[in-house]
Amino acid sequence: MPLLDIKDLQLDFGRGQHAVRALDGVSLSINPGETLSLVGESGSGKTITALSIARLLPTPPAHYAGGQILVEGRDTLEMSASELRGIRGRLVSYVFQEPGASLNPVFRIGSQIKESLKLHRPEAATDAEVIRLLKTVGIPAPEARARSFPHELSGGMQQRVMIAMALASHPKLLVADEPTTALDVTIQAQIMQLLLDLKRQFNMAILLITHNLGLVGELADRAAVMYAGQIVESGPAKDLLEKPLHPYTRALINSVPELGAGATRLRSIPGTVPQLGDLPSGCRFHPRCPNAQPSCAQKEIDLLELRPGRWARCPYSV
Repeated sequence: MPLLDIKDLQLDFGRGQHAVRALDGVSLSINPGETLSLVGESGSGKTITALSIARLLPTPPAHYAGGQILVEGRDTLEMSASELRGIRGRLVSYVFQEPGASLNPVFRIGSQIKESLKLHRPEAATDAEVIRLLKTVGIPAPEARARSFPHELSGGMQQRVMIAMALASHPKLLVADEPTTALDVTIQAQIMQLLLDLKRQFNMAILLITHNLGLVGELADRAAVMYAGQIVESGPAKDLLEKPLHPYTRALINSVPELGAGATRLRSIPGTVPQLGDLPSGCRFHPRCPNAQPSCAQKEIDLLELRPGRWARCPYSV
């Protein structure tokens, strides 16, 4: 049984005639110990999908219009507030892209980690466990760092603290939303290697949200590509990167600069992600697609299994 199984999720912002559909039929699953990467441009719906897992979006304005979000077989959309508290942190933990904005600036690092322990493992809410968690995520001199305030740490150290807080509850699924965005390249590599090591150590599943296709190839077992609130392609990560089926996936891969290629101009995808309140008819990518056919604008395309384990929302994929 999948640890996480999202089925045909539909999420709106607003209601009635003013409702805007942010997620339209999103389906994805993650098995225990697996890493799934969610890829796409900003505005595609990646973060909204991640926040929906533990129902962290405020309702209103968000409204879950249909589908299921099954965590260990239980639908979070049918859970009460008290049941959700048992899911948040304990089964599903989050690491966000701006650690400086997530940490409380007026409390010491050790106090913030201990607060997380009190919520989910009160029997382990000790100074010794705080130090152990800081050591686990590779923070040097953990005794001293536990007494530090967030502003006294570098961005990489702040992100390691966030990972320590996420691990405090021994979650089965870690949602990492662009965890390396604000970090330099060297620290990015260290953080991603840390996540990979922790995954192996704790047999933890990871949902990695990123626009860095290099990370997808190195860390993910499977990948799903989002565009305008829909999954447009999914499959094994390396197979998807080597032989993309959807034109949007190919465009994303082609826009990655290559060392030594000698190109004078970077390749880009023409146009922008459409506004959710003004989506094109038919295939949502067709106004930007170099291979668009007249029929692409006439009807929506279903997600099709074009090869075993390979799904794409394009009948003209090759």
